[in-house]
Amino acid sequence: MTEPVDVLVIGGGVNGVGIALDAAGRGLSVTLCEMNDLASATSSASSKLIHGGLRYLEQFEFRLVREALTEREILLQAAPHIIWPMRFRLPHRPHLRPAWMIRLGLWLYDHLARRNRLPASRTLRLGEHSPLQPHLQLAFEYADAWVDDARLVVLCAMAAAQRGATILPRTRCAKAERENGLWRVELEHTSSQRRILHARTLVNAAGPWASRLFGSVLSSPPPATLRLVKGSHMVVPRLHEGNEAYILQNEDGRIVFVLPYERDYSLIGTTDVDHDGEPADATASDKEIDYLCAVANAHFRRQVVPTDVIYRYAGVRPLMANGDGRAQKASRDYKLLLDAPEDDAPLLSVFGGKITTFRALAEDAVNQLAEHLPQATAPWTQRLVLPGGDFSSHDSLAAELTSEYPWLADALIHRYVRSYGTLCRAFLQGCADTADLGEHFGAGLYQRELDYLMRQEWAHSADDVLWRRSKLGLRLTPEQQARLAAYMEQHEMRDTYPPAKVGG
Repeated sequence: MTEPVDVLVIGGGVNGVGIALDAAGRGLSVTLCEMNDLASATSSASSKLIHGGLRYLEQFEFRLVREALTEREILLQAAPHIIWPMRFRLPHRPHLRPAWMIRLGLWLYDHLARRNRLPASRTLRLGEHSPLQPHLQLAFEYADAWVDDARLVVLCAMAAAQRGATILPRTRCAKAERENGLWRVELEHTSSQRRILHARTLVNAAGPWASRLFGSVLSSPPPATLRLVKGSHMVVPRLHEGNEAYILQNEDGRIVFVLPYERDYSLIGTTDVDHDGEPADATASDKEIDYLCAVANAHFRRQVVPTDVIYRYAGVRPLMANGDGRAQKASRDYKLLLDAPEDDAPLLSVFGGKITTFRALAEDAVNQLAEHLPQATAPWTQRLVLPGGDFSSHDSLAAELTSEYPWLADALIHRYVRSYGTLCRAFLQGCADTADLGEHFGAGLYQRELDYLMRQEWAHSADDVLWRRSKLGLRLTPEQQARLAAYMEQHEMRDTYPPAKVGG
């Protein structure tokens, strides 16, 4: 039997990698397994926001909002390359929410937690140049933050690996059982290769599969039930100029975001629909697309129809089941349930949660595990800087890269800064001109970058690159995507190993 690891995490979404990172940074030995790609489910299908949850104030979830606002400040510091401030405009519709209610909510939003990096909210009069319908004359503006959700997961996995964690994507947990005071865990790679690991503690961070894992892997009844809620989004040509986002109130009480996306597009979402099927099969239905179009058209001068949709996606949120109310009312809070029989190996299960609070959730989780792992050191991630985030501002890093690589196009530098931060030097090092970047697959994706993604960021398939490590799937033609897939298949990395310590 090999030496047991201290912590074995099941699930490569944001909560799983967050726990792996926190634990590895406390000196614990960690292995994480994920049955697909990192961030292949809910954690790459979000609205791409780090936010306190303004609408949660109406549900009196003040603790959740306060925690999320606190985390917003920490994450802006931790990952300035993939998380940055964004202004949100809320058009006033008096018959839905009176102005005094919105102003009160925004005052609370401004003051529930310390706010160092973002400006306070304000009231705006919309002029004739507003992209909104002429009858919308008043709006409220506040600040939150944007995040590249899938890259957040990958960067946390890299940071965990740099601290000694073993990250095993495309490796599912087939069976886990307690044996002689440890967990005996059977892992199966997509190649059908199997291995047995032993662990002192086990973490169930399987997201939408967290309850199902008990029946299929742990052979025991789940201690809690999840409510699976599907949220769908669509990408359309840009509805408005400017870098601000819009938060739209709908007649049914829901809100819909319209976000500037990848320079040329608008991202519109989300819906809240109960989902009963396999989480991996969730898709944005035509009915949901019609709904999102209708909400956008009720607010914007520029109208959108389903045929304008360039891309659509859906994610399944694992929310705590709390009654039979509407899906939009289900809490976005989380629960950590610890099963620790005396003299036997503990199991910690994660139920619920949201991207904004993943770091706090992970710290809470490892604090609980640390009671059974006395070698664990103190919490540390409040000072976290993720790989590539060691720079002061986008503009300053762009200026440095322009000086170091004057032959790089501005658009390419812009993307490198907002995807990799200082990590881009790992694949730019030694390049003297564009030819040194190797084969061009389209839309500014070159061989050097692709090789880096395969070797350092666990990219295995074209989808991993086009929709999770980047969003270049919006821009590459079918022929270019096929060439990319062929190259990756030809140069497949057959061994799984931690990434090198590149930057950060």
